[in-house]
Amino acid sequence: MVQVTDRDDAMMEWLSVVRMADTEAIRYALAGLAGADGPVSLRRSNQWVERLVKVGWVRRTRPTYRDASIVWATAAAVGKEPPSLFRSTTRHEVAVAAVSARYLFHGYSWRRDRRLHGYLDHQADGVAIKGDIAELIEVELSAKRLERYKLIHENHAARLLDDGFARVVYAGTAEAIRTVEREADKYIFRTERARLIGVPVFESRGTWKGDDPRFWDTAPEPSPQIRPLQLPGWDELESAHR
Repeated sequence: MVQVTDRDDAMMEWLSVVRMADTEAIRYALAGLAGADGPVSLRRSNQWVERLVKVGWVRRTRPTYRDASIVWATAAAVGKEPPSLFRSTTRHEVAVAAVSARYLFHGYSWRRDRRLHGYLDHQADGVAIKGDIAELIEVELSAKRLERYKLIHENHAARLLDDGFARVVYAGTAEAIRTVEREADKYIFRTERARLIGVPVFESRGTWKGDDPRFWDTAPEPSPQIRPLQLPGWDELESAHR
């Protein structure tokens, strides 16, 4: 009989949020949820996946267009239909999971952003939370049309001011990050501009190329000038995204 642990439950909760992840992200997520000093080995990661495959909680495959296997939670584990691996957004979703897993490794929790409030609203790729610090996280593998950044960056600025977020962190390719930061210079006032950072950590195909200390070394400390963030509970977030 295969034993299911509390960490297995936490991993299923995380996979329910990110939908799919490659085996490298699994290494970091497992380590983060166990409080380990370093990512688990690829062997340990594969052993975890195979154990949960036997339980019927996860599935894995290696698409021909990917360098590593992709893992997702089954409907039996999280009550959701399996993701399609051939959608145009798959590369982006796997990249979001890569960022999310590293936030878990550094002691953060990870949630979806809240639902859109209207046509002019913008939903970030995730929310990373550590203590009373919360960050909006965006993954940018290719630059958007330039006219879209006005709405997006004005939305970021408003949420930095009004919603209690400490900063906005963009993880992306070098080219996309240059565009993000150039447009942020136009649309985010100087008092908030320093609280949006871009870190080039992905290759053009969406492969993680290396960590960047700005993720963690420049993370803000609690400040009385930042209003406490009020986030909905897990149940509310889950029901909102079903």
